[in-house]
Amino acid sequence: MAQVAIHPGLFTMPDDPRGPRLLAARCGACGKHHFPAGETCPYCSADGCRVEAVGARGTLYLHTVVNARPPGYRGPLPYGFGVVDLDEGLRVVSRLTVSDLARLRPGLPVELEIAPLFTNDAGDEVLSFAYRPTAAGSAS
Repeated sequence: MAQVAIHPGLFTMPDDPRGPRLLAARCGACGKHHFPAGETCPYCSADGCRVEAVGARGTLYLHTVVNARPPGYRGPLPYGFGVVDLDEGLRVVSRLTVSDLARLRPGLPVELEIAPLFTNDAGDEVLSFAYRPTAAGSAS
């Protein structure tokens, strides 16, 4: 069974030596990150942004629990969905994976994981990114 990204260029694949990372862009003019990566900065409109691997760890800013399947979503239900403040200063929207959704809370330390979301019609595992509580966050 092959593994394919849900969309190319969003994150590192599991065999990447950097580990799980989001692929954001950093603007050379204003220095800000943006995700998903793009050549033009959404903040200052400068061209030539560089792709950087970011987002290994962060902090949960806010969250909700999704109980109804959104259009096109083929993953498990229910699942957490929230906004994560990354250590690099970027804020991203992400799926949240945790066995007990009641444990989700603002300020929870989280780490990135790249994991199968569903199996497509060709039999490939479709990978996506999500954040889960860190070992330190699991203890609380």
